[in-house]
Amino acid sequence: MHHTAIDKPRIAHIWYTYDTTLAETNPHSYTRLDLDAILTGASSVGKSSLLLRFTDETFLSPDETSATIGVDFKVKVIERKNKRWKLSIWDTAGQERFRTLTSSYYRGAQGVILVYDITARDTFESLTSWIAELDTFAGTGSGAKEVVRMIVGNKTDREFSRVVSTAEGEAFAQAQNPPWLFMECSAKKGGEDVTGEDGLFSRVVDKIVETPSLYMKNNIGVNSINKKGPPGQFPSGTVNLDEAEESGGGWCAC
Repeated sequence: MHHTAIDKPRIAHIWYTYDTTLAETNPHSYTRLDLDAILTGASSVGKSSLLLRFTDETFLSPDETSATIGVDFKVKVIERKNKRWKLSIWDTAGQERFRTLTSSYYRGAQGVILVYDITARDTFESLTSWIAELDTFAGTGSGAKEVVRMIVGNKTDREFSRVVSTAEGEAFAQAQNPPWLFMECSAKKGGEDVTGEDGLFSRVVDKIVETPSLYMKNNIGVNSINKKGPPGQFPSGTVNLDEAEESGGGWCAC
């Protein structure tokens, strides 16, 4: 589910939020390296809600949302290991008619977050096909491309309707080759599981950061010190995804 209906041309809203505290106390500690992650999984599992909770600390009810069309994304700058990381998170549509479009975004991703709904078994059973799609681009086993992989069971706030146990989800993640990270959470409740230091997005970033070869290629020539001084608060913006793809914009993960 997504909070903004999107018609062609596809428009992605971007929110830039910077905490200036670190830069003010130690300007040389300010860095901003680029990371790319993709949210994928069946329709209506709550991918967009997880992203909105992480970037804006907000949750919208089903009445306020509509299905993502194509691909949308947000950007958030976070601090990990004394560096600032500009995390671009690509939120993909789960409908079958968009699978060809969204699958192309696997190529540039350093992290993949595959989401299912713990109250809908069909979304859990569909994980196999989503993983097969990723394997087409990233490979399997010892020859697999380096990419951080996490399976997330969403909607733990609806425990009374649960049909996929935690143990079943974790066992499935561990059975993959290579094994996937696993956790459960609730976009509705939010909290540490989504936005915290050990939340799902932070865990993915930490794993990427532990593997320099994953992010160094994307950041060749990046100046780690902001010559213009500490950044402030930037307003919301929009990017025309179609125009960016045509112009070969460097931010596109496809």
